[in-house]
Amino acid sequence: FLKPEILQLYRKHQYEYIWHDSTGINEFADLLYNKINNLDQEGLHVRVPYDEELRDIFQDPDKMNKSNVEVELLLSTLYFFYADKVFKGIEDSKIKELGWYLPRKKQSYGNRLDSLLQDPSLINEPSKNLLGQYYQLKKALQEYKEIEKTGGWTTIPLPKKLQSLKPGDTAAVILKIRTRLFTTGDLNTDSKNNLFDSELLTGLLKYKERNGYALDSLLLPKHINDMNIMVNERIKTIMVNMERCRWISPSLSQNKRYIVVNIPSFTLTFFKEEKPALISRVVVGKSMNQTAVFSGQMSQIVFSPYWNVPPSILRKEILPAIDKNPNYLAKNDMEWVGNRVRQRPGPLNALGKVKFLFPNSHIIYMHDTPSKTLFEQEQRAFSHGCIRVARPRDLAIMVLEDDPNWTPEKIDEAMNRAVEKTYNLKSKIPVYIGYFTAWVDREGLIHFYDDIYAHDEKLAKLLFTD
Repeated sequence: FLKPEILQLYRKHQYEYIWHDSTGINEFADLLYNKINNLDQEGLHVRVPYDEELRDIFQDPDKMNKSNVEVELLLSTLYFFYADKVFKGIEDSKIKELGWYLPRKKQSYGNRLDSLLQDPSLINEPSKNLLGQYYQLKKALQEYKEIEKTGGWTTIPLPKKLQSLKPGDTAAVILKIRTRLFTTGDLNTDSKNNLFDSELLTGLLKYKERNGYALDSLLLPKHINDMNIMVNERIKTIMVNMERCRWISPSLSQNKRYIVVNIPSFTLTFFKEEKPALISRVVVGKSMNQTAVFSGQMSQIVFSPYWNVPPSILRKEILPAIDKNPNYLAKNDMEWVGNRVRQRPGPLNALGKVKFLFPNSHIIYMHDTPSKTLFEQEQRAFSHGCIRVARPRDLAIMVLEDDPNWTPEKIDEAMNRAVEKTYNLKSKIPVYIGYFTAWVDREGLIHFYDDIYAHDEKLAKLLFTD
């Protein structure tokens, strides 16, 4: 029984051989077999079907030098297996179960095969079917596998009384920390020195930046605990995030302007012409109120917004607070509107001075906040699901920069009038809310972030269960 795509493939090629020529199995088949044998380089942990049969074919000169219909069909099946695993990844239904609602890209493996038949060597080139980040992570994967081959890194014993280390301190543990930072390239050399000197500080700051920590000069037990995450775990994290890259259309970056929020790194990036034009810290949903992974089209800005308290927050938080203090609503500048409660525009408003709407079924939007101190925290999962932006004024200016109706002065006025004003954008802006715990930056440095919603854990169970 042949899959429909295989029948379609041969129909398209007038039922001619694809993987054989007059001398037997062709160069392209060899290249495909080599790719199949190295699927681990693609961040895949899979069992190849008909593995023994394939080995038998490619190691037998007689079978290599003859045309064979069964081998031909087996190789076509193998091609679709390869393309499915590398370019598509796990099934749509499983992705939805993982809470991933970003739209998946449409695939055409047959068209890719046509290109490869013209030039088989293209199979070793980056494919337009995959996000550029995939290839960045693939490179990082090879680097971490090399580290693993040479023994990885050893666990750093945490001294019982250690509270912190700072520049100028000496300690035996600094020797191991220095070696650890050298292993991952955060330090250029390992001086075998137990002094916390300026060289170590430079390496530590690089490490902190790559792992989502505050860029201060203190070395704390939590940093050592993070360094003690073994190389095989980091490799799994890279593989998990390569899988996520398979689900996203590369056409995302073809938009002239778009916004990306990465939940684990607590950052928002506004891209213009494929380059970051604005980067802002954000606060996302706590584990009980997770921010969803999805996309939308920003269509409205609301200046000096009312906050219409969601029914769940009214029931769980506001009503109990009113029971304890009858003046709670007045104290928080709130009012009843029918059977709902809303908070008036102003300095106390939970949404701050502006909100950004991109209609979606998750009822999630981005907004300002009066609670500015939360942006100084390393872990910023505090909201009920919406995304609080540290630089809302800058974001509003950038969103409206091509609109002659809005100068920065008019934006400031609208944000501070304490009178709600909704404005429909002339051009919608795509917003992508993603979840990546490993990401390679423009300098080629890999960053790791905490799996705050345990999404990695769930995906790893699917990817690494034999």
